[in-house]
Amino acid sequence: MSLFRLDSSILGGASTSRAVADTVERAWTRTHPSGPITRRDLVASPVPTGTWTAAVTAGFVPADQRGEEQSRAVALVTTLVDELLAADAYLFAVPLYNYGVSQHVKGWIDLLLTDPRLAPGQQPLAGRPAAIVTSRGGGYGPGTPREGWDHATPYYRRIFGDLFGLELHVSEIELTLAESTPAMADLRDLARQQLREGHASAEKHGELLAQHVLAQAR
Repeated sequence: MSLFRLDSSILGGASTSRAVADTVERAWTRTHPSGPITRRDLVASPVPTGTWTAAVTAGFVPADQRGEEQSRAVALVTTLVDELLAADAYLFAVPLYNYGVSQHVKGWIDLLLTDPRLAPGQQPLAGRPAAIVTSRGGGYGPGTPREGWDHATPYYRRIFGDLFGLELHVSEIELTLAESTPAMADLRDLARQQLREGHASAEKHGELLAQHVLAQAR
């Protein structure tokens, strides 16, 4: 009963989304010590440029008539979808960039959706649990100047929840740039509180993921 973890922050060891996702993973491992983890880091191994176009066009060509680039693209898509299908629970660490989905994650999702196994109406992942960790440098909540500017979290809920049918547990952390931004100095106490709450939420979600798959195995 395995966990699939996706990372997409460009900040490496300084990343909030990665750090909070580590909390999910530790809770998963503590609750389910024998549960293996499959990892995909979209920054260390980004989707190659042009792969999505090749994968889409390959769908209109018989397999024995596809070009080399199309064949490589289809093979990559198959690998990516196989990773998801083989897992029993999911952890997506997906920060907000420029008010939306990062190019790394969007490219990965676009590729997934070229596979017939994940076509609209097909939900082989339905009912499986997933933890989403999303981090935002500023504040986007009700009453803030940027309220409504987070165009990523609703998208993730649509794709992972509505389209794939995953059971979502979302940890949201805001104001992650407060510590390094002088203009946000008066928000640092709030930012620290948000981070503590994010880790607490993540720990709970990691336990829930493990408990879910263990219950399914009984």
